[in-house]
Amino acid sequence: MGAKFTGANKYILDSELSAIVNISMALEMPLLLKGEPGTGKTMLAHAIAQNLDMPLIVLNVKSSMKLVEALYQYDTLTRLNDSRFGDSTRDVSNIEDYIKMGKIGQAFTAETKTVLLIDEIDKADTDFQDDMLDVLDQMEFDIIEVDKTVQTKNRPVIIITSNAKKDLSDPFLGRCNFHHIAFPDPKMMRRIVGVHFPDLSSGILEAAVSTFYRLRNLESIEKKPATRELINWIRALNADPDFKPKKLLKGDIPFLGVLFKKSPDYEKAAGFTNRRKLF
Repeated sequence: MGAKFTGANKYILDSELSAIVNISMALEMPLLLKGEPGTGKTMLAHAIAQNLDMPLIVLNVKSSMKLVEALYQYDTLTRLNDSRFGDSTRDVSNIEDYIKMGKIGQAFTAETKTVLLIDEIDKADTDFQDDMLDVLDQMEFDIIEVDKTVQTKNRPVIIITSNAKKDLSDPFLGRCNFHHIAFPDPKMMRRIVGVHFPDLSSGILEAAVSTFYRLRNLESIEKKPATRELINWIRALNADPDFKPKKLLKGDIPFLGVLFKKSPDYEKAAGFTNRRKLF
């Protein structure tokens, strides 16, 4: 099966996720990860690259993006300027000098095997998704300006993420392996926090995690705080010399702005905190 992914220093890996990562690499198939923001989809690609000592190439998908942008760009403006002013070392008659590889192109032409992260594919339209999978299946694409086919030198490990904001096409889904990363339960979250804060006292750990889940589960929260917000919140608590874990248990919850980034959510959390202080 070749190199196996076994986790990284700050990425907690369960057996099911480990298995699907490794079988995807063995079958040379893209791995599609779904889950709400903050569940570690993007960080998994970083962890794979770290663990297997591979370069990481990240394609951040945008709603207006065309597939060719992810493959290569032909810099016509620079070529025009070079032909007008003649002060460049490039040969203006050689179009290849003005071809720059996009993120997928970089992964295909890299001298070593890479991890290619295609982040938030659900932002793209269906044509982009399906055409991209054709390229990834064939492991080649054409540069029409120079009538050249670029073939991959080393097939990359391909991780594709989706926040499930809209459905992906059936052809797209059929050509990927799939894994849904659920939001960590409190037990798993304690393990994650422990990796980031190995010297954290059990008092702060228990008070912070239990308070975090109470706040996260408030009704009508639009943007629930994710793992990264919890990590940053604990960092803020640790930086406050006057903080004591018992404050959280009494409903005195500081730094709500680290957890909640939208005004209505912040106000709901503040109202919850104020109600707790009354009892």
